[in-house]
Amino acid sequence: MREYLLVLFCTAAVTYLLTGPVRKFAILAGAMPPVRARDVHREPTPRLGGIAMFGGLCAGLLVASQLHNLAKVFQNDSSDIRALLSGVGIMWVLGVLDDKWGVDALVKLGGQMIAAGVMVYQGITVISLPVPGVGPVALSPTLGMVITVALVVVMVNAVNFIDGLDGLAGGMVCIAAMAFFLYSYRLWYGYQISEAAPAVLFSALLIGMCLGFLPHNLHPARIFMGDSGSMMLGLMLAVAAVSVTGRVDPDLITAQTGGSQTTTTHILVPIYIPLLLPLAVIALPLADLLLAVVRRTWAGRSPFAADKQHLHHRLLEIGHSHSRAVLIMYFWAALIAFGTVAFSVTNTGRTVVLACAGFCLVGLVALLLPWFKPKAPAGVQSFVPPRYRRGGTARRGAAVTVEAVETPRGAQPAPAVSELSAADRDILRGSGATALGSRSGDRP
Repeated sequence: MREYLLVLFCTAAVTYLLTGPVRKFAILAGAMPPVRARDVHREPTPRLGGIAMFGGLCAGLLVASQLHNLAKVFQNDSSDIRALLSGVGIMWVLGVLDDKWGVDALVKLGGQMIAAGVMVYQGITVISLPVPGVGPVALSPTLGMVITVALVVVMVNAVNFIDGLDGLAGGMVCIAAMAFFLYSYRLWYGYQISEAAPAVLFSALLIGMCLGFLPHNLHPARIFMGDSGSMMLGLMLAVAAVSVTGRVDPDLITAQTGGSQTTTTHILVPIYIPLLLPLAVIALPLADLLLAVVRRTWAGRSPFAADKQHLHHRLLEIGHSHSRAVLIMYFWAALIAFGTVAFSVTNTGRTVVLACAGFCLVGLVALLLPWFKPKAPAGVQSFVPPRYRRGGTARRGAAVTVEAVETPRGAQPAPAVSELSAADRDILRGSGATALGSRSGDRP
């Protein structure tokens, strides 16, 4: 564990230290696209944060190769390391080009498939799927390749779709990587399954990359990861999933649990159904991706046409602040990811189910906070924020309200912001009095 923590901290430190210079480089290179109608940031912000993440990844791999225990991963599973670097390199170059000049959606999709194909060619592929009571079921090379490429493309675009608020994509991938790290680490050191070793290392590297970048990316963000970062994170999460799925033999765990098939089935719940755990840890991004495709296709538009109807946009529309919307997404992602891992660890699932149900209630209360506006008693109204005072005004939904002001007799009251003309709103936007627009990284 100490070696993994060292790799994690080195990766995070290098990523953190590189992000500042990368930000200056992005500004000089002009990688600061203008604010679009669907963006939530108020002023142009540099991208290319994926450059710093890539530097942190290389530093982490270099440190890991010099450590005694982790060096075995490079010796025994060097093909996985080479395949990871090949796929990440292709995805990173594609993302940098898109952050600077913009790349067509179909071209990016083709590049994602090429990156996945290169990794499959070098050995990262789903070889078999463990089935309860049957054991590993071997897959044909063609079927294994199709499943691997599909998983990579889905993961990459799911992470890219949630890169719409400051710190959202990095935080959610970090949570997913933590859950996957715990599960893979337990398979390796708990059940001596060496095939899970690459997944543990990849998860530690992914956590370090996210933790190192998040201080620069939290609201208000000073730099965006861009497609160079989001696509790379999605690919690494997919690689960690594929590197352990299909390589874990349930019979090995059955032998260590006293030959109980029931116990083994419970322990291996997350990997009995193909790739259940990797999909569980990105359940929210995946749901957002599927809803976006259905929504756009139903409206007669391209699935790649950006809009402002993602889950994080809806949280803002019902009245949540930027930071609260991000924290709510963090909460639900952690609940699903760690709940899945906890279910595979405990001897009984009843405790986990009850705990998850309790946390769901907490999450629903937080989700409905914009509609819950308690009023403080008259004696303490001077000590609470204005929105909790009786007769105070509050924001509801996306509407912008203004406090009533005293106007001369016979004069017309000042119009609300929502009633101003387009020209007046442009003036207000230029003066910084209001901020319109939204940002979403939902371009695959």
